[in-house]
Amino acid sequence: MQIIETIGNQELLNKEKNLFLCSKRTPIKLYEHIFRWTESLCKKDCIACFNSTEMESEVLKALLVAKIPTILFVMNRFTDVNNIQIEKALKEKRLLIVILKRDEPKGKGITPRLRNAYVLSLCQHVICGYVNKNGSIYSLLAGRRNIEHIINETQLMVAEPLMRHERWTVAEDKVLLRMFYADMGIHAIHKRLQRSYISIYQRIRSITQPENLLKGREFEDYILGMFNIPKDSELVLEEWQSDKSLGEIHPENNSNPDFVFRYGKKEKFAIECKWRERLSFKANTSTFPTKQIKKYLDFSAVRQIPVTIVLGIGGEPSAPNVLYIIPLEELQSIICHPNSIEDFRHTSESMNILQFIRQKTNFANINDLKL
Repeated sequence: MQIIETIGNQELLNKEKNLFLCSKRTPIKLYEHIFRWTESLCKKDCIACFNSTEMESEVLKALLVAKIPTILFVMNRFTDVNNIQIEKALKEKRLLIVILKRDEPKGKGITPRLRNAYVLSLCQHVICGYVNKNGSIYSLLAGRRNIEHIINETQLMVAEPLMRHERWTVAEDKVLLRMFYADMGIHAIHKRLQRSYISIYQRIRSITQPENLLKGREFEDYILGMFNIPKDSELVLEEWQSDKSLGEIHPENNSNPDFVFRYGKKEKFAIECKWRERLSFKANTSTFPTKQIKKYLDFSAVRQIPVTIVLGIGGEPSAPNVLYIIPLEELQSIICHPNSIEDFRHTSESMNILQFIRQKTNFANINDLKL
């Protein structure tokens, strides 16, 4: 493990550092105890942390809002470039982002443990939130000194209070949304509105879109912008899926492709947009889930419309590094022979996206599609 880049105030590395560690899936009943610890900190403290789990993300936001000097460790590259609180903290020289890279990658499975061990070696003390006794953190800390546990056994055993479905006012929703989109985190919202953490968490899920959906919509906007719809009188956008839901309720057509276009009077085609940070063919299902592709096949057969997958890789959803345009009938071949995906790489120097799709799509054989 090595430091390949730093962003921000490098002097923080010379300070005495407390590393915050927390296992995945921290019960929400423990949030109050963990945030009580963040409230006890002062601006003389320096906290090192990660941002790879939900609890770590919320603690990072609480630290930044409270203006506690913070060192954020990330792997390979820093991606949260539009975070308002991170931007403020960097300008005020109270944040250092340390980007780590392994010397000799030998598989993803042990990377978090190696990262944790390396950062532990840089810190003088460890502050533990929730620690799962079956998780990697528990074994990693075995025999170590200078460890403080925020959560005790009694707190773990206390049952989570029942959630009362209280009505949220429009004014409260406005405050929640402003603070949520200002990246202030669940603790700052709790302090402002005096609502329980579980109530705030559920309200955020009800009235906002998860980050993955926002990235998906951003990529859709990018792809739609590549079509010259206003000026091309022959091209019409007939359908655009909205991916609406309420809690666990999802309409069936959410699984349809994102766009349905009509070119000329009769020629129709559908597009499904996908953006990924990196291209992966792990188990042949991570980038192209079989269940989802089956739904596209059913859609294509019923509607008699060819479907094309537009896949963006790397960069940002609004500016991917690489773009692949893949007819649905070619997916099986690509899954079996991943290198063949390069035949469908699109470059701005070749031809516009509409020409590329019409050239690659076999409109005559949509009844023969199989996965």
